[in-house]
Amino acid sequence: MSALQPVRGTHDILPEEHRRFRHVIDTAREVAERYGYHEMATPIFEFADVFKRTLGDTSDIVTKEMYTFTDRGGDTVTLRPEGTAGVARALISGGLHQHLPLKFFYEGPMFRYERPQKGRLRQFHQIGIELLGVAGPQGDIEAIAQGAAVLRELGVIDRTVLELNTLGDGESRLAYRNALVAYFARHQDRLSADSRLRLERNPLRILDSKDQGDRDLFAEAPDYSDFLNPASRDFFARVAEGLDSLGIAYKQNPRLVRGLDYYCHTAFEFTTEALGAQGTVMGGGRYDGLVEVMGGPATPGVGWAAGIERLAMLVEKAPPVRRPIAVVPIGAEMEIEALKIAERLRSERFAVELGYAGNLAKRLKRADKLAAALAVLVGGNELSRGAVVLRDLDTGRQDEVSLQDLGERLASFR
Repeated sequence: MSALQPVRGTHDILPEEHRRFRHVIDTAREVAERYGYHEMATPIFEFADVFKRTLGDTSDIVTKEMYTFTDRGGDTVTLRPEGTAGVARALISGGLHQHLPLKFFYEGPMFRYERPQKGRLRQFHQIGIELLGVAGPQGDIEAIAQGAAVLRELGVIDRTVLELNTLGDGESRLAYRNALVAYFARHQDRLSADSRLRLERNPLRILDSKDQGDRDLFAEAPDYSDFLNPASRDFFARVAEGLDSLGIAYKQNPRLVRGLDYYCHTAFEFTTEALGAQGTVMGGGRYDGLVEVMGGPATPGVGWAAGIERLAMLVEKAPPVRRPIAVVPIGAEMEIEALKIAERLRSERFAVELGYAGNLAKRLKRADKLAAALAVLVGGNELSRGAVVLRDLDTGRQDEVSLQDLGERLASFR
């Protein structure tokens, strides 16, 4: 393939699509601010161990999908495949525990080597939040409510379903794990090769399998709810009560699990049928053991991440382009004066287009192509009186306006 083509699994985000991207990010950022979350950014690459510790040596992400390489200094580094591990690492390396609880919002590119398909690329983009230092169910309720608020503000909440489950505490998880191992061990000959490996190392991840033979076994598999102790049932009941009180609809999905031991209690996903097979647009849950696994002090945490590409595809219309004001010199001798007026208007926060060449007709034609709302015509006669001509490009009406009053006349277009 030509080196002048984008690498497989990446693509250029051109202005039309980028408006959707920016709309998703700006909406999520504004909602995050309402909830008291502060934006942060972690490096795009980390030492590989950051992700190997947090994602597990046997996970598909680590074994098949991570972009890991040795840099010129001999360090093994990885392009980040997800955002939570970097935030947890920042908490530890930055000594931020004394400031708990902490609320973070982030956005940016992630990288996974997998088969490109609709809504899933090798370089993809996410928004996400992390709430660190809150152990009670109110943290889970807030995280889910904030995710729902983002989807609502984007106008896509009615096209999604909130799926909810509980993983219980460590005691409940261990009891369920043992029951799951016993069940799948009796059917080991029917498991896929990947799931036979998971049976030994990470049995809950069998429930994530897309293999139809594996999925046929799910119907008779043990139900997580049968292994929850009273404390875990109470935690989940309080989360459900909080969501009910906020009018956030959900359905329980007992097969919604997280494979690694540091996940606990609430797991959730907002899913849609509008994007075909790639149904999850936002997923998250509680991960009280993560920071400890990374070598830090025990720190409760809950959060979510959402794919910007998928959310952008759900948004029905890209936000409209801001209509500019065209500044048009009448004659070459007015070029410098037009430039000065354009810069003045830009400094006053107007969007301004200044044609680079051509006669009056060509410049006005270009202004129409750019969907300009108004044209400021800069002519020698008017300028000698300290004025310009303001033409409405929708109606054709035009008036002479003094330069002193120009900003005020244009105020509704700022």
